[in-house]
Amino acid sequence: MAALLALISSGLWGAADYLAGNLSKRFPPTAVLSVTQIIGLIFGLFLATVTGAWDAKALGEGGYLIPGIAAGLAGYVGLICLYRALATGRMGVVSPISAMSGIVPVLYALIFLGERFSGLVTIGVVFALLGAFLASGPELSQGFPLKPIVLSIGAAVGFGTALTFMAQGSESSALMTMVSMRAATFFISVSILLRLRGTGGMGKPQLGLLIFIGVADFSANLILGIATTQGLVSLAMVLGSLYPIMTSLLAYIFLKERLHRVQYVGIASAVIGVAVIAAYA
Repeated sequence: MAALLALISSGLWGAADYLAGNLSKRFPPTAVLSVTQIIGLIFGLFLATVTGAWDAKALGEGGYLIPGIAAGLAGYVGLICLYRALATGRMGVVSPISAMSGIVPVLYALIFLGERFSGLVTIGVVFALLGAFLASGPELSQGFPLKPIVLSIGAAVGFGTALTFMAQGSESSALMTMVSMRAATFFISVSILLRLRGTGGMGKPQLGLLIFIGVADFSANLILGIATTQGLVSLAMVLGSLYPIMTSLLAYIFLKERLHRVQYVGIASAVIGVAVIAAYA
């Protein structure tokens, strides 16, 4: 069940990233991010009210509030690094490095939670992570400029740290952890929109897409948080990190973007990794 939930999470993440990426070609990326984050918060508050999740333990050992806030802020730091990296370097260099964020929670689970893999599962994990890296289409032949690489590593660490805190908070309540994440960044999102003096030109024609992105992104976080409570945190994070594959496939199907040979290798590697993990975990 944990593996299935994590894969669903990566699919939703990949779809949200694909649609957000398309919108960001026509509107300010920070506006797209801010609006969808606020929509995610509204959706989370609705779910919390309907399910009565407010009763979950918020503070103290095992509480969701502090990890949720830390996850939200770490995720925003990761996004800032990612946007600056994309502004100074090629996407083919930046995206694959930032997609390796799953390594951080995996190391956390191995070192601090004492989780261990069997030999075959370890091979599956390596194939899956390598697949996520290659599916992003790394430009291996054109060199690696220093500044974008440093910023990309910062993005990966920020996202990975957010994932780690998500797993911690989900021990109390996955839903309230995600609500805390969005609440922690609410004022940042509002300040960005105030600085832009609006939504960056987006209006009713884009509302449906914005709602889908906000809900899908929140749901991806929520489902991955639940997955970490159903099995090994490390394996859930590995499988949840496969979202670049969904993004690449959607771009191939709908935008007719040609996949590079290395991306086909990455997709095949990820499929092999997932199959091994599912069979032997």
